[in-house]
Amino acid sequence: MTKIASALLAAALAAGMAGCNSGPAPKPNPEAAPAKPPATQTVTGREAFQQLYATARLWAGDARPYREQSGTLKDANGQGGKAPIWFAGFASPSRRGLKNFTWSGTHDPDAPSYGVSSNVEDTYNPSNTSTLIFDIAFLKVDSDKAFDEAQKHGGDKLLKKNPKTPVTYVLDWQPQANSLYWHVLYGDSQNPELRVAVDATKGTFVRIEH
Repeated sequence: MTKIASALLAAALAAGMAGCNSGPAPKPNPEAAPAKPPATQTVTGREAFQQLYATARLWAGDARPYREQSGTLKDANGQGGKAPIWFAGFASPSRRGLKNFTWSGTHDPDAPSYGVSSNVEDTYNPSNTSTLIFDIAFLKVDSDKAFDEAQKHGGDKLLKKNPKTPVTYVLDWQPQANSLYWHVLYGDSQNPELRVAVDATKGTFVRIEH
């Protein structure tokens, strides 16, 4: 047998032995699989407001709020006073500017980016009734308490009829009453089935608005 033939034979035998000794293919490492996005986080209006206010003060030291509103998702419908998305508008008298900030506790692709974000600055007009700023000292009652109060005035009947009804919350200043109100909206926020006003300082029922 030539040296070349001997070398080829040895290589073939080595390959065969390697094939005989090989075990089953290694199982894929489950840790290498793509991680699932974190579960949606929901918070009350005051919890979100604290984060949004802190960020707004970095934008302008005299930032004052004029509105806060919640958003809902299919898996987080706002019932109970907690929501996955909160928007808040702030005004800076010294800058004569407005800026909207968003808190998002979801990685849903159709929702705002996770965490706190903001949009571009706009012009602030102190005489505009839709952007009346308020003192945060008036905000003593959280959205979960506002929800509990709204439930006593028709909300419970709606949710019993349709347990999946979304609930949204709007916080704003009411100049006629010189008070800060939570507006609890059942159903489509643009055309709710029920809208209940709750005093955000006392936690008391004010009126049925719709």
